[in-house]
Amino acid sequence: MARVSTPEFWERLYATGGDGWELGRAAPPLVDFVETTPPARGRVAVPGCGRGHDARFLAAHGYDVTGFDFSTAAVTAARALARREGVDVAFEQRDVFTLALDHAHAFDGVWEYTCFCAIDPARRADYVRTMAAILRPGGWLLACFFPLRAQTAGPPFTVSASEIRRLFAPAFRLERAFPPLRSARARQGREWMVLARRHR
Repeated sequence: MARVSTPEFWERLYATGGDGWELGRAAPPLVDFVETTPPARGRVAVPGCGRGHDARFLAAHGYDVTGFDFSTAAVTAARALARREGVDVAFEQRDVFTLALDHAHAFDGVWEYTCFCAIDPARRADYVRTMAAILRPGGWLLACFFPLRAQTAGPPFTVSASEIRRLFAPAFRLERAFPPLRSARARQGREWMVLARRHR
């Protein structure tokens, strides 16, 4: 598991075409949610943003977005795509576990997708605490958790609804939880959407 906690692991995947999570577009669950019931606009963090498709989508819909990723290759590609599309969005090469050091209570919202399942499962509680720390009180966290059923040893590492409820309960109130209307073909029936609110 420790291998996923180093940027070199992710750089190697990008360099060798091992980025099987790459959709090449904004995630369908995010698109559907924002286009039907958009969360309040404001500053939004996208941890583990990859090439920034979701971050650019959110920015194009009026959010002030910063995407964070461990991989320099991912951030470089994300910046290039944003420039090409003329979308105003910031990207930082960061270990997301360090965000609270200089982004405490800095964000109104967080979009989580394929970051939680990529980190070492032993660090999931730390991840939740970090997301709570960077959100202002009352801020929202929108997440699409994947995969509910494993097809590989991971990453992505399996998640469960019960684990999500247990880990998020100390800092968040779960407002909605449901299967997304649409998922990428290989992810259908294996995703779970959650809208949570950070306790005030």
